[in-house]
Amino acid sequence: MSRTLSRRQFVAATAAGSAALMSAPFVRTAHAAGKLTMGFWDHWVPGANKTCTAIVDEWAAKEKVEVSIDYITSQGNKNLLTIAAEAQAKSGHDILAMPTWWPHAYADNIEPVNDIMEPLIKLNGDVNDTVKYLGKQGDKWLAVPATIGSQIKGPCSRIDLMKKFANIDVQAMYPAGSEPKADAWTNDAFLKAAEACHKGGSPFGIGLGETTDSVDTAGAFFQSFGADLVDAKGNVTVKTDNVRQALEFYKKLMAFLPADVTAWDDASNNKWLVSGRGALIMNPPSAWAVAKRDAPQIAEQCWTHGMPKGPKGRFAPFLPFLWTIWSFSKNKPAAKSLLVHLSQPDSVARLVEASGGYDLPSFANLTKLKTWAEEGPPKGTLFSYPDPYHLQTLSIAASPAPPKIAQQIYAQATITKMCVRHFQGEDMEKTLSWAESECEGFMRS
Repeated sequence: MSRTLSRRQFVAATAAGSAALMSAPFVRTAHAAGKLTMGFWDHWVPGANKTCTAIVDEWAAKEKVEVSIDYITSQGNKNLLTIAAEAQAKSGHDILAMPTWWPHAYADNIEPVNDIMEPLIKLNGDVNDTVKYLGKQGDKWLAVPATIGSQIKGPCSRIDLMKKFANIDVQAMYPAGSEPKADAWTNDAFLKAAEACHKGGSPFGIGLGETTDSVDTAGAFFQSFGADLVDAKGNVTVKTDNVRQALEFYKKLMAFLPADVTAWDDASNNKWLVSGRGALIMNPPSAWAVAKRDAPQIAEQCWTHGMPKGPKGRFAPFLPFLWTIWSFSKNKPAAKSLLVHLSQPDSVARLVEASGGYDLPSFANLTKLKTWAEEGPPKGTLFSYPDPYHLQTLSIAASPAPPKIAQQIYAQATITKMCVRHFQGEDMEKTLSWAESECEGFMRS
């Protein structure tokens, strides 16, 4: 599929599939009718909510449904508090957007959506394994992957600083409009580049705190070494050579990072890039977007691209939002009909455009939309952001552990704490014993 495929062409190419999907058997009458309420994530990009509302209103007018949308902020975890309150009360929105782990946490209160996910996959291509890991329980689909809010936290590099200090041309390595030439972009090359940029006075800005940006990055690097703390069957696997290799990698990397990275939060790496001091951070395009507004001379030198490759492959931190329907919803047919509409190629393209390329669909056939090819400056800076050639494994830290255990490893930042403890001088085996004890505790709780 050409990267310049227009929405009109894309919709024409899939019209037959869309028509079949929209007439799926869950629609009980010619119109779903009734009322429908939804709680969506409150987007930080100005205008993104407006586009979402327009798409919902168009569907509602056609289906004769009265709709009500609440945009719920994630600041102060208001969205998580809303999820918990509604689950307890068995009352609230029909549709609710949930981040990462939460569909599994509230699976007993969620309506299965196999009847719409299976046709959507036929229409839009398969979804990545992290969506399956977080959005399914056994054979039961708990959620539809949301375009809005889903993100990859890959490298955003300074073109000029990487050339000057590390002799790496990130635009040539990940060219806009064509396949990457990144065979040499390995974990070892990453370390050498980090050392060179550190010596040049422009260190990589990678946090080792306890918030999600730090955990996501460490999780992806650990997975590139095959370093799982708990395996898919729930066995603790901390004391392995793969985990030891990952810890040694981080011990070397941390020597080249800013001295205060152990105290960084999710805003720190953004500030590091916008300040002009850093040569690389790990982030979705939000940091670049802020630079475009506040420091355009910095934004013009930014290039988002893929992760380096480790012994077990190339892994990128992926955090999906998921749309769920409560089992106590009063209008499940309308809820499913709307989620199908929001997942149509035309709707997805509009949502991606409204977010400036920040939002990511999880379906394989929707990774080459024109927004990513055309956003700038510099033009094409986001082309590789959605991993259009599927050369990375999109993963979430602490997987493949059973989600309820992985959620605790993730929330407690066990991986970054291990890295910090070992970097600060704790013996490797003592660090591993501590982590093993932590994971065993999570399994008992």
